[in-house]
Amino acid sequence: MVCGSRTVSALPLGNELRGSAMSVDINIRHAVKKYGENVVIPDLSLAIHNKEFFTLLGPSGCGKTTLLRMIAGFNTIEGGDICFNGKEVNAIDPGKRNIGMVFQNYAIFPNMTVRKNVEFGLKTRRIPADRIKEETDRFLSLVHVDQYADRMPDRLSGGQQQRVALARALVIRPDVLLMDEPLSNLDAKLRIEMRTVIRDIQKNVGITTVYVTHDQEEAMAISDRIAVMQAGVIHQCGKPQNIYLRPVDLFVATFIGKSNLLKGKLLLDGKAVRVQFADSYIVDIPYISEEQRKPQEVVISCRPEELVINVDERGEGIHGIIKDSVFLGLNTHYFVELDSGEQAEVVQESNIDDILPPGKHVRLMVKTSKINIFNADTHMSIMQGVKLLTE
Repeated sequence: MVCGSRTVSALPLGNELRGSAMSVDINIRHAVKKYGENVVIPDLSLAIHNKEFFTLLGPSGCGKTTLLRMIAGFNTIEGGDICFNGKEVNAIDPGKRNIGMVFQNYAIFPNMTVRKNVEFGLKTRRIPADRIKEETDRFLSLVHVDQYADRMPDRLSGGQQQRVALARALVIRPDVLLMDEPLSNLDAKLRIEMRTVIRDIQKNVGITTVYVTHDQEEAMAISDRIAVMQAGVIHQCGKPQNIYLRPVDLFVATFIGKSNLLKGKLLLDGKAVRVQFADSYIVDIPYISEEQRKPQEVVISCRPEELVINVDERGEGIHGIIKDSVFLGLNTHYFVELDSGEQAEVVQESNIDDILPPGKHVRLMVKTSKINIFNADTHMSIMQGVKLLTE
């Protein structure tokens, strides 16, 4: 079975190394993965574009690594098709799919020097010795570990080992680069550094990349597009800013970044659409989709930066009492208990004045252009501009 009109092969070219990575589109149609009676991925369709940096994001056990291993060929597929440039690869062995893989634990050979680790894939392809040296030198330099070429892996830092793993995956010039939680074993500062390295190298090489992570910030920092997964289902797929600013449902809203979830009601006043919070604070919301403009119970998602503290307790806003605060330099986080019993976190830019003390009565106002509204029963967004696209 062919996944489209194109039948271009994405397989290796025999014993000769390609001049540059081919890079491919990946199309997944109605993929199913089962372990016995346990259905991990029930019916998943997805299109990953040529040279795109695509991230599978979700909590542990959501199926993202399972899907990555299905693309690689390490896991079988019980239904549907996976295609590279229109050609089905379901039954093709992993070694013949021309993929590069970077694992969480680096998986570099401890008994080989850095150079020999990077050379390994080229030698198994019987590339001429002079070409092996040329390609190895190029990729060692690309990931900035050329000065460590003769070192053993145990003399490298975690970040240096991950760079070696990346060079080894890329030196064979694969059509697809697959990365499974590659930064999870690094400390916070090094993770930030390495995600920039990975992003820059991916753009430099121009290779279709599928990246797995549970770290929302990491996903938003490096991805062209993100697919947010839960229980083997893609809830939303799109550019980082679209997912963050207009989540399709409450799961995405709470998984991507932090969200305060407040109960409310959608009201109609002539042509005006308004939202009423628990203590009768009412704001106009013009961004509700046409079919949802009707009275209904809603859940309002307000990210901490979308709430504004009004220190005039008799002024406009939702009444609450500050319970605690955390000073983090640029910003101060306030934790506020509302009269309804709901809790809210607010992030405000720190100033030279004193931090508002616990017990202070305040009002919370909302940035109406940024908050998101969800139906209380279905938990689906009722906002305009929400996209679920997997194409």
